[in-house]
Amino acid sequence: QVQLVESGGGLVQAGGSLRLSCAASGSIFRINDMGWYRQAPGKQRELVAAITSGGSTNYADSVKGRFTISRVSAKNTVYLQMNSLKPEDTAVYYCLMDVVGGTSGGYWGRGTQVTVSS
Repeated sequence: QVQLVESGGGLVQAGGSLRLSCAASGSIFRINDMGWYRQAPGKQRELVAAITSGGSTNYADSVKGRFTISRVSAKNTVYLQMNSLKPEDTAVYYCLMDVVGGTSGGYWGRGTQVTVSS
């Protein structure tokens, strides 16, 4: 079994910054892709950023130039540095990891709330 725990969310004013973390634990041999998604009230969950095991990244157009995804594979951890936050970034942020291990597959975290006030 694999567990993912996010941290770092909170309330911030527009223009501010937050850094999210997501750490995986359990029966893990390696983790392939890691990603961050978000879901705002009344909207579908959307991809924010993703990073491969080789370090290649991709971002939603709405966050390019403001958010940076990174990973420390040895710690099974992925980060999302969010700068120049806007009220429209308000959402629950979830991490997703493609795990190879005891039970391989995609695992989601429970989410962390990010609220940006205007």
